[in-house]
Amino acid sequence: MSRIRSDFWVSAHLRRCALEGIDAVLRRRGSEEAGSIYISIDRLDGTAYLLGPAPQMLVPDGEVDRLFSVLLADPTPLDIEERMRREIRFDPDLWWIGIDDRRGRSLVEPVGPAP
Repeated sequence: MSRIRSDFWVSAHLRRCALEGIDAVLRRRGSEEAGSIYISIDRLDGTAYLLGPAPQMLVPDGEVDRLFSVLLADPTPLDIEERMRREIRFDPDLWWIGIDDRRGRSLVEPVGPAP
């Protein structure tokens, strides 16, 4: 299975969020073909969580396009901002989707422990 380009995946995910009534915005545009994708979710009550690319050992060959894992499970929104600043310094080609949702919905199912 060939991988969907990052720009297509992000565009489709933002559209899906809009259809579900979830406030999602593109915080950072990355490399169109292969930029890593991060999703920060702010529950609007002082809690948040951050999803990022799952480790390659958790991704089955050819079965799924993208898997996410929880990178920060109970940080404040400011902790996520700091983590993303570090990630951007390391990988300037990454994509960042920001979601504000009281129910904490991201529309992706993370591998590993759920937030």
